Amino acid sequence: MRKFVAVSSLALVAAAPPPSTDAKLRAIVAPVSAAQLRANVEKLVSFGTRHTLSSQTDPKRGIGAALEWGRSEFQRYSAACGNCLTIVDPSEVFTNDRIPTPTRVRDMVAIQRGTERPNDVVIITGHIDSRVSDPMNATSDAPGANDDGSGSSTVLEAARILSKHKFPGTIVYSLDSGEEQGLNGAKVIANYAKAQGWNVIADLNNDIVGNSRGSDGIKDDTHIRIFSEGPRWQGHEDLAARQRSLGGENDAPGRNISRYLDSLADRLNIGLDVRQIWRNDRFGRGGDHSEFLNLGFPAVRFTVAVENYNWQHQDLRTENGIKYGDTIENMDFAYLAKVAKLNIAALAGIASAPPPPEPKVEGAVSTDTTITWPIVPGAASYIIWWRRTDANQWEVSRADTSDANGRQPNVECDTPVHVVGTTQSSGGCFRKRVLPHIRVDDWVFGVSSVSKDGFESPVASAVPGGAFKPYVAPPPPAKK
Repeated sequence: MRKFVAVSSLALVAAAPPPSTDAKLRAIVAPVSAAQLRANVEKLVSFGTRHTLSSQTDPKRGIGAALEWGRSEFQRYSAACGNCLTIVDPSEVFTNDRIPTPTRVRDMVAIQRGTERPNDVVIITGHIDSRVSDPMNATSDAPGANDDGSGSSTVLEAARILSKHKFPGTIVYSLDSGEEQGLNGAKVIANYAKAQGWNVIADLNNDIVGNSRGSDGIKDDTHIRIFSEGPRWQGHEDLAARQRSLGGENDAPGRNISRYLDSLADRLNIGLDVRQIWRNDRFGRGGDHSEFLNLGFPAVRFTVAVENYNWQHQDLRTENGIKYGDTIENMDFAYLAKVAKLNIAALAGIASAPPPPEPKVEGAVSTDTTITWPIVPGAASYIIWWRRTDANQWEVSRADTSDANGRQPNVECDTPVHVVGTTQSSGGCFRKRVLPHIRVDDWVFGVSSVSKDGFESPVASAVPGGAFKPYVAPPPPAKK
């Protein structure tokens, strides 16, 4: 949770959006239904198996039937909101160790375009495919209730709830195939996002989010784990030298999404606390969010607080009195409803806020720190953040707002500003703030954007690789 400390004589402000924005988010998530989440999972289980290599044409059994049911649900929600959803099913052909013959892997995707900034996109993903013990077994029943009927049900519930509202930014709901065969469906939707030229602010990947009792009998229905990468993976070789000098080991965009979710969960008071896990995924395992990270799109993974390994990737059987298999009876739908509420609130909050800025910080051999960032379209104000280099959460903040006449102070124009970690520069307008008596060596800095009605973006860190856009190496210095 964010904390605040006094520094110098600067006026500090609370980071949380005004109560009205939190109240709006609570109202949006209030209709989330545990019964509807259960009904979604029951329907997914009814397809017998959803293995990626199962039938794509059988109308009742297999991955094809499950995907087409997903389409029908998206169509139903779209009809209720005046056709506000565009439904697409991007696909690619894959061959690998788990797909021995070329196979078309297809996702089912609904796009709710933003009213003001349709190219700024937040995505929720869950994989619709399932498996048993043998990853090549495409015929045996594989209920996949929690892995990942829970995530797929959350995607559908998000579409049902959020399609009743309008947002400045675009929200994308994606049911991914092929996760168990090599994260193939994630490659499909991430490549699709890149081909569309979307400015992806975040991918929220939900995988195994619907049970609350672990293999050892421990129950935890009050926490959700959020996995996030620290140093940015995409572009890491080029970034390494600058991160060694300027920092960024704990400030990839995904890490700041994790912090955003932690703060949001605390403020919503839905009975769910975020446990930030600072590694990309569970030990030695992987998930669909990694394919977004590979393309430079910010992404995190939601996963239950305590996993039950007897219910994952298992043939349906009983041995020594222990039941194995991913069946619906093992799920906790009251817990899943809380996870869905956090996802839906985050989607609504990010789609309502302007994109995060791209800040740059300077202050070497100085007692002051200067932070600059190009003007963000749709931002009415900003919040400057900083924390000690050994602190894990943002500690100190300062509002950067317009004056009483609506003018934006400390704005300069027509001077190029290099954005840390990219080749982009702004020949237009940018904000510039000097933080007196704050020494750059001792702090990590960041900036968030705030909409006119108070919705705040995740913080973007002013470090190499901190920008919420795919990293592009800067050009080499010109030869003299």
